[in-house]
Amino acid sequence: MATGAGVRTRVRDSRSRDILAAFTRNVARSGYAGSNFSEIARELDISKGTIVHHYGTKDQLFAQMHDSYMERRLVEAHDIVARFRSPGQRLAGLLFAFLLYQEVDREATVAFQREIATLATHEALTHGRELRAEYLSVVRSVLADGMESSVFRSLDVDLQSLLIFGSSQWAWTWFQPDERLSALEAGGQLVQLVLGSLLVDRAPLDGLADPAGEVATAVAKIVTDCSRSHTDQP
Repeated sequence: MATGAGVRTRVRDSRSRDILAAFTRNVARSGYAGSNFSEIARELDISKGTIVHHYGTKDQLFAQMHDSYMERRLVEAHDIVARFRSPGQRLAGLLFAFLLYQEVDREATVAFQREIATLATHEALTHGRELRAEYLSVVRSVLADGMESSVFRSLDVDLQSLLIFGSSQWAWTWFQPDERLSALEAGGQLVQLVLGSLLVDRAPLDGLADPAGEVATAVAKIVTDCSRSHTDQP
């Protein structure tokens, strides 16, 4: 039988998750500047003091939102790289994931992407910037491996990675779930665009970009499983 302390801990953890989820929804809807503790308190029918008790300041809550988001993305990125052998498959997998986030982790992705400029300079996000640098290094390593093995054309790795992120980071402004294209279909188009310009031999391109193909199917499972694991945490 659960002890009183155990029950209190679960309640506290559940409340913390509820507050973080409500804050994330508010940032996705109104941006960081337009989100406040009063709105979250009203939505959850709690006091602002309860939010302060769990997170302290709005900056600390923002940092937690950012860090937990990037930690999920890093788990997925490392799983994708480990799952496939070829640089083409690995990069295609990462590109599919970029669009799947718009469906599977929609609110957190919109909250993250709409505040990308704030995230670059906010003083509370030093650790968050380290996480984003790690994620960028994963993508750059895949690009570099592809170029060194002559699978990809020899181009500027840093610039190519920034062009990839520059296109995918704005997906929140135009992608809408349940509209004309699914996330995997849109991801397939992104694979065609990026790998179509990088591959020395373009024969594998259609297979890599197939929304129902091996890469897309495996990545969908990785992203979905990670999201489910995050949701099911106590």
